[in-house]
Amino acid sequence: MRQIVERGHGHPLVLIPGLQGRWEYMRPAVDVLAERFRVLTFSLSHDRDDRESAAGEGGDALGTHADRVAAVLDSRGIDRAVICGVSFGGVVALRFAALHPGRAHALIVVSAPGPRWRPQPRHELYARVPWILGPLFLAETPRRLRAELAAAIPDRAARLRFVRDQALTLLRAPVSLAGMAHRARLMASTDRYADCARISAPTLVVHGEPQLDRVVQVEGTSEYLGLIRDARSAVIPRTGHLGSITRPREFLAVVGAFVQAVQTMQLTTRDGAPDAAA
Repeated sequence: MRQIVERGHGHPLVLIPGLQGRWEYMRPAVDVLAERFRVLTFSLSHDRDDRESAAGEGGDALGTHADRVAAVLDSRGIDRAVICGVSFGGVVALRFAALHPGRAHALIVVSAPGPRWRPQPRHELYARVPWILGPLFLAETPRRLRAELAAAIPDRAARLRFVRDQALTLLRAPVSLAGMAHRARLMASTDRYADCARISAPTLVVHGEPQLDRVVQVEGTSEYLGLIRDARSAVIPRTGHLGSITRPREFLAVVGAFVQAVQTMQLTTRDGAPDAAA
């Protein structure tokens, strides 16, 4: 099992990173969530894992990612936890909750591509030849995120610090372009309708403002509300796709309120249930 990062105390929460696959890009969210939760996170895979997974794409490669979440819990002796996935990590979280229903205390899906998501034609081209065209994909990122960053972090100096920190993370934790391409293909080929139909855990669907998310369509993310029984919705204002790390305290407030509501509901249900021995 690859390195597991553990921070904080309290109710266990597994945080699954996005398409880049590295937990380091989620550090602002990890640090703040750890003020209230026992946060467990990890990097999805390394280049070798991606090559092996790509070679066996006929199998359940997404289920393999979900099994890694289960392995994280097993390694710490944890039976159930809050499962929180961001972007591609949200798709993994959906699969985990479908495959391991008894282990998801609650499910939080953050800015995940909708069930009908398909990559744009130029992104399909990037996925086919990632080492050649991947740098072009990365070069698009500042343009796509400029408006969101300005809204989420109005102070220019703070915004520059955020961009600097992310750039340093890229140097210290370089992404696998082949791995990103493989994960994009997984999202395009996975039947998330079937996963949603099997989910029984209390579910929160989190997203930013539609006009600010230039990575996935908020309308697509919101489709999960109609597919997962009794799913709830929360919006992080002044954000788009990156709200969990650009406004981590607001993210904590949303997550904390939901988990508290789930715990209260489950406690009330348990205490109010008829005594089986009566």
